[in-house]
Formats: sequence, structure tokens, C-alpha cells
Amino acid sequence: QVQLVESGGGLVQAGGSLRLSCAASGRTFSSSSMGWFRQAPGKEREFVGAISWSGRIIYADSVKGRFTISRDNTKNTVNLQMNSLKPEDTAAYYCAASSTFTRVAAWYDYWGTGTLVTGSV
Repeated sequence: QVQLVESGGGLVQAGGSLRLSCAASGRTFSSSSMGWFRQAPGKEREFVGAISWSGRIIYADSVKGRFTISRDNTKNTVNLQMNSLKPEDTAAYYCAASSTFTRVAAWYDYWGTGTLVTGSV
């Protein structure tokens, strides 16, 4: 009864920016941790970043300094601002919700269906 819908993906040149949004419906997530993951063809799902209900944030080393995660509990949205995009950032990006603040995908209970991000050369 929880739906997470990502939006904002697209094609940008290397060095460009995109902002992904995740809209939650059915329930609120003020007391939940929210994470962003990505998966490129032929690769396992990879942790990108997470934000706890209290605002604590962690990032993968590969995106630290370039990506920024934020949440608006009032609007039930989570955002991922992606700057200085690289070709290796190309992947399907997923938002997810968990009761635990963690980098581990297995701990996340709800997932969106993904939005595609392509960083062209």
C-alpha cells in the first residue's frame, strides 16, 4: 500500500546536472530512512545515498561531493540533485524506503520502479 514513483531522469552531457524526485503515496515517511540506488546493465544494484528521518545523510564514495540528497517530509518527497554528471553515472535510479538507516539494499522494504539517467560524452 506504499508507492514510490521516481521522476526527473533523462539525457544530459557530461558535466551537466539533473534532479531526481521521488514521490511517496499511500503512507508518509517522516519516520523512515530513504535511500537512492542505481543499477547499470549487467551490474548489481549499487547504493548511492540515504537520508534518515532525522536528516543524517550518507553517500557512496563514487558520488560524494557531486550528488546531494534531501527530503521534504511535509510533501512526502525525496530528491537527488546530481551535478557534474559522468558517463559512469548512467543507470536506472531507484528510490527506496527503510526502517533502518543503512547502505544495504536488503533492508529497504519499498522500492520505486526507477528512472533512467544517461550521462553522455
